[in-house]
Amino acid sequence: MSVVLAVSLLGMCALALCGFLGRTGRTTDLAEWAVGQRNFGTLAMWFLQAGEVFTTFSFLGVAGVAYAGGNAATYAMVYLALAFLLLYFIQPRLWRLGERHGYLTQADYFTQRYGSPLYGKVIAVIGLVFLIPYLQLQITGLGMVVGLVTGSTTSGRLSMVLASVLTAAFVLWSGIRGLKNSAYFKDVLTLGVMLVLAIAVPLHYTGGLGEVFRQVHEAQPQMLTVHSGERDRMWWTTSVLTSALAGGLMATPHHWPPLMAAGGPRAIRTNNVFMPLYQIALMIPITIGFTGMLVVRPGGAGDPDGILLTLAQGALPGWATGLVVVAAAASAMVPAGAMCVGISTLVARNLLPARREAARMAVNHSVVVLAIGLALTLGILRPGLLADLQLLTVSGFIQIVPGLLAAIGRRRLLTAPGALAGLVTGEAVVTWLTLAEVETHHVNAGLVALAVNVLVAAVVTALFRRPAASPTMGSALGAHSAPGAPEDRGTRKDGEPYEARGSRTRAATTIEEGERP
Repeated sequence: MSVVLAVSLLGMCALALCGFLGRTGRTTDLAEWAVGQRNFGTLAMWFLQAGEVFTTFSFLGVAGVAYAGGNAATYAMVYLALAFLLLYFIQPRLWRLGERHGYLTQADYFTQRYGSPLYGKVIAVIGLVFLIPYLQLQITGLGMVVGLVTGSTTSGRLSMVLASVLTAAFVLWSGIRGLKNSAYFKDVLTLGVMLVLAIAVPLHYTGGLGEVFRQVHEAQPQMLTVHSGERDRMWWTTSVLTSALAGGLMATPHHWPPLMAAGGPRAIRTNNVFMPLYQIALMIPITIGFTGMLVVRPGGAGDPDGILLTLAQGALPGWATGLVVVAAAASAMVPAGAMCVGISTLVARNLLPARREAARMAVNHSVVVLAIGLALTLGILRPGLLADLQLLTVSGFIQIVPGLLAAIGRRRLLTAPGALAGLVTGEAVVTWLTLAEVETHHVNAGLVALAVNVLVAAVVTALFRRPAASPTMGSALGAHSAPGAPEDRGTRKDGEPYEARGSRTRAATTIEEGERP
């Protein structure tokens, strides 16, 4: 066994061990497993948020985009900064609603706010459809990393199996607390590796960081701008908007359990103020992509996503390359774990809810195993099978945004039929545009479909102008399906809520003022 492979496998085991140590006691409740005690502080939330945002795409894909498309790769930094700006305003409101009504999942929000279990189930199905290929992408990317640095397809598959088993195991054992612990390990290691790469790679190949950009300016000056071609200014602008809206307006379901685990709005706001600073680290893979333009002929690195590892191998000793692989693997395993939590809670909570808590946990745990097993199987046997769905992920999730925003205030702007009709139409349009490869002149297909989505939702709402009241989670899902929600005591004659028993705040658990029909 090579030094690189040995370090890589040991690093994966170390990350999983951190996840296992996150458990503080026996967990028999889905709410405890998915969101803990809803008391995570600023530091814990920082690592949870960073752990889910900094994925294998951030680590390898951004370098690949820079290598192939130059400055177009900067869209990742811009959209993340905009996303955190939006999250600063929207997440505290969603957290308060979640604490009041006992949300565990994204689908809970739509079920409760629209009083429509059907709407919640549709949201859950969309989450499953788009999260499974995203989960497979993480596992396949991990195998590619190990296979590339070892030169062995067998080693890549071995690492995929080991990482999948370890991720499933610590997620099942520790739930959200395991994700928090493993995120500590992942982020510290990833930042350390990035700093080493920022110095070692440019120094080894060009003589220093400044030389990289000087030589690129001399050889391919167009690469320092967003230039014409496949990734032109229209692509850059619409990609920024689509990704910022999807990320900044909580359209992705695996980000909801970590949000609901927060101890309060202050921790959320603090992180969203400083989290954009973390995205400065994305300049490092962008710089490495530019370095690749100078030292690797076009196509010489094979898959552009492998350019960072190709250059790291030439600049670092074997054990250090192993640490780079561990960081890349951690950037796959932690987000994969979050996706498993998101998928399993959607099924156990919204699609196949059981009355008994033990049965609910059994469904939840079974789905974790099935989801990661399916993703692993497809990653090994048919790695390209879900490629089209992977293209649809962000564009598909952004179709959730109109319904979410329309219900975030005290009075809904859309009826349930209107929001649901817009959602279904938007998903149909984005699927058609993407799979049929319809020419959109580099405008992101998600934005085109979003415009149709909003139009349909507005028209249908105009036909059903009287929106139904937003009930409690207990009345929408059934009292047995809303663990963690304060007990409903109704409202006083003056319209103010009674103080809910067992709640730390004076929270209305029925229809909010202004939402009465």
